[in-house]
Amino acid sequence: MRGMSGHELGAFLRARRSQVTPADVGLPTSGSRRVAGLRREEVAVLAGVSADYYARLEQGRETNPSGQVIDAIAGALRLGIDARWHAYRLAGLLPESAPTHPHDQVHPALLQLMDAFPTAVAYVINRRLDVLASNALADALLSPLADPHRMVRSLFQDPAARELFADWHSVARDTVEALRLAAGHDRHDPELAAIVRELIAESPEFAALWRDHSVSGLGRKTKVFNHPDVGCITLTYQAFDVQATDGQYLLVGTAETGSTGADSLALLGSLHAAGRRDDARPSSS
Repeated sequence: MRGMSGHELGAFLRARRSQVTPADVGLPTSGSRRVAGLRREEVAVLAGVSADYYARLEQGRETNPSGQVIDAIAGALRLGIDARWHAYRLAGLLPESAPTHPHDQVHPALLQLMDAFPTAVAYVINRRLDVLASNALADALLSPLADPHRMVRSLFQDPAARELFADWHSVARDTVEALRLAAGHDRHDPELAAIVRELIAESPEFAALWRDHSVSGLGRKTKVFNHPDVGCITLTYQAFDVQATDGQYLLVGTAETGSTGADSLALLGSLHAAGRRDDARPSSS
């Protein structure tokens, strides 16, 4: 609905303006500047709108910008495609997503598909980045975490996550950017809002990343794991929208064929399978 997210849009524009330097947009860099990034007046000139109008947008007093205006400001601020769509949503220019349900159900056909990836890590997540379902190899990979299903909370609250993810800071940044993008989709999701409130209060690192207002989709990512059982594993992840269920994504992680990481991943799967078999055996009396 138009006019409901002016303050969110204003906060987003202020944060992104602070991240663009005059040199980024071909403006002179000499002289003292009292603000980080561009001045409001500079963004207004670059976007072809009045300085007063742009100020009202940042202050949340103008809540019905046109798509043309958002396009122009996105260009001035050098926004990427994910950030542009996020700005459109905050401006009320796109229909809101259907609300997601706390107990997301994964279709049985998708569960069967994941199990058909014996050499790949596969799991289904929702926009809150909760793991809704996973195959055996994904279970093995994430086994060091106390609660691998609540991934965002685990990343910032579970010390094991900082050991498991070799480049924890990059993973944390990507995660918060994806969660911020989700907040644009589901602005009335109480569970997402609760996650954000909790982590802002408990994690200064999360709070700083959240204030940055950067957004990005899951896309294609490379992650390096330091698993306590098998050592280093490098995986390339690709995210796929689950067409039949809005707000669900299939993540598939693969190691390069013939690499040490592929061997380590295969070993991890074997160890995990052996552990399950041992747990299933009755104890001898």
